[in-house]
Amino acid sequence: MDLSISIGLIGIAESGGRVGDPGRIAAQVVSGIGFLGAGTIMQARGAVVGLTTAATIWVVAALGLVVGAGHYLEALGSAFLVTLVLTGLGRVERRILNARRTVVATLRVRPGTSYDDLARVFSAAGIQIQSRQTFDHADDRTYELTATGPAKRFDDVTAELMRREDVLSIQFD
Repeated sequence: MDLSISIGLIGIAESGGRVGDPGRIAAQVVSGIGFLGAGTIMQARGAVVGLTTAATIWVVAALGLVVGAGHYLEALGSAFLVTLVLTGLGRVERRILNARRTVVATLRVRPGTSYDDLARVFSAAGIQIQSRQTFDHADDRTYELTATGPAKRFDDVTAELMRREDVLSIQFD
């Protein structure tokens, strides 16, 4: 940012008019960081992750531009606000993920797969199965489950079940 401003001032001093645009380098930083931030956003099994990381990368780049422009007090205030918001939202996120929720799960497995092995995975994660229905089809067996447990544990169960060769898919509604 300092270089960008200097380019604009040099042009004014030498020719009496503006030669370069002092905002060009800053604009390229914004678009480049946007590109990098977009690369941190991923879709994983129906959930979008990386949004906070992408936003934080962009904010840090913006803070760098503000410092480069010589506005130290504004940068310090903004950094404090960003830290406060991220800390507060982190606590809120932990509360939400520790909260118990009840969901309906559709679990597709290979024909003949025993429910008992699958139930142990849920139980080990601290998730209780409230009800179960079994539907046998020609190419799979489907279990419709009503499950209750900590919200963050459902992702663990999904990952554990998808590592098994007898599990075709799992979906939580």
